[in-house]
Amino acid sequence: MRSPLSIDGLSLTLADVVDVARNNRPVELEGDARRRMQRSYDWVQRAATNDQPIYGVNTGFGSLARVRIDPEHSSRLSLNLLRSHAAGVGPVLPVPETRAMMVLRANALAKGVSGCRPLIVDTLLAMLNKGVIPMVPTQGSCGSSGDLAPLAHLGLAIADGDHGRVRVDGVELSAAEGMMQAGIGRITLEAKDGLAITNGAQLTTAIGALALHDAISLVEAAELAAAMSIEALRGASRAFTESVHRLRPYKGAIATAANLRCLMAGSALIDSMPEKLQDAYSLRCTPQVVGACRDAIRYAVDQVAVELNAATDNPLIILEEDGENKAFSAGMFHGEPVGIPLDVLKIAISEVANLSERRLYRLTTGSLSQRLPPGLASKDRPQMGMMVPQTTAAALVSENKALGWPASMESIPTCEDQEDHVAMSTTAARRAASVVSNARLVIAIEMLGAVRALQFRLKDEPGVRLGRGTQVGVQRAAGILSNLGPNRTPSEEIEALAGWIEAGGHRDAVSGLEPIA
Repeated sequence: MRSPLSIDGLSLTLADVVDVARNNRPVELEGDARRRMQRSYDWVQRAATNDQPIYGVNTGFGSLARVRIDPEHSSRLSLNLLRSHAAGVGPVLPVPETRAMMVLRANALAKGVSGCRPLIVDTLLAMLNKGVIPMVPTQGSCGSSGDLAPLAHLGLAIADGDHGRVRVDGVELSAAEGMMQAGIGRITLEAKDGLAITNGAQLTTAIGALALHDAISLVEAAELAAAMSIEALRGASRAFTESVHRLRPYKGAIATAANLRCLMAGSALIDSMPEKLQDAYSLRCTPQVVGACRDAIRYAVDQVAVELNAATDNPLIILEEDGENKAFSAGMFHGEPVGIPLDVLKIAISEVANLSERRLYRLTTGSLSQRLPPGLASKDRPQMGMMVPQTTAAALVSENKALGWPASMESIPTCEDQEDHVAMSTTAARRAASVVSNARLVIAIEMLGAVRALQFRLKDEPGVRLGRGTQVGVQRAAGILSNLGPNRTPSEEIEALAGWIEAGGHRDAVSGLEPIA
């Protein structure tokens, strides 16, 4: 049994989120966080009976904030909030993303400024630890006031009553049945609980955090694929010279150039055409393009790192040591701080895929490939070779261009114009995840082409020696392909390499290279 992750609202990391989401690491609430939550909750209970209006505690929500609510109706108010906001539609969120959303919401509440009981966090964590996963639709959030609809579906799973659906070991059940089977009690909601559950950009951040983690790994694979292609195309190394990149000192470009030099070190193919003064942009501009993506990822990592431990509720209950206790209504739930970096991320990853497809095109085009077989088709087995996989890559790159339109530029007013600017951050996150998935397939196709090209070089050109990293990359990737059998289709090859990249199999070849963050 692994030691549980202790959440405190202050120290959650991207690696922690991935560990809980994908590796089912158990989670517990840290002691000081529990005490902060209890103190905040006690204040809300007292304030609920006061004459002073406090948003969402003794008033209605949104444009109905002017409506006063009697204390005896507080529980119904919270439950009605969840029911009315559970308006999500579309495919059910995958389990890892749902688990990420759950731990992120629990961590936000653990800061102790939301005015809700530790019991709510305890219940969310018990569900994570016992594999009771709410069924949350992916569509219906504008990212402000946070991810209202998705989080409301999450809330209905923990709130007592005949509502909510969950998955347990892949089986869909009513929330009541699933929680009963797991031995987890459901909660009778109190004042502020509905708001505490629903205010925040946790779905945006959950999808975005997992996509960001995958993007970091994908760039490493993209640099390996690029090095293999440049080597297969007998590229010139002068474009990657360290002193050159120090004259335009972008961190990402310097790192990518250094990684390419390391991967190709010792290759007999690089600089094997002295008459070649310079390569096409898709080869020699790889540090500039992939490096810019590295810089964009670093920006997104910094923003998401803040959001992982952010207070996103409304109102926030701030209890000062001098006795000055106040509820603050602000815009902490707004998804823009994560929506914009996720838009930047998908644009950057789209460009990595764009460049990858262009190198693949050169590998498969006889007049551009430095005498590789046209289409990388074997002479002894007449076939189309890599012509159609390159078409697949082109289709994926084109799709990414459509997905790349910045969602955070869009805003449609909601809630009787009270919410007159919304973030559309959830759309940005969902598109970013799709772009990363598409780009992984494009990189896999380039790697497939580069492996074939380098195998042709090794077979037909005696004395050829591959680079330090590219040799390992070819050996590992070729091993994945050979396991598929002789009658495999290109589709099977592409999916196998994409899965290998997603699982981090390429890291044998890129170990020791400059990391992104």
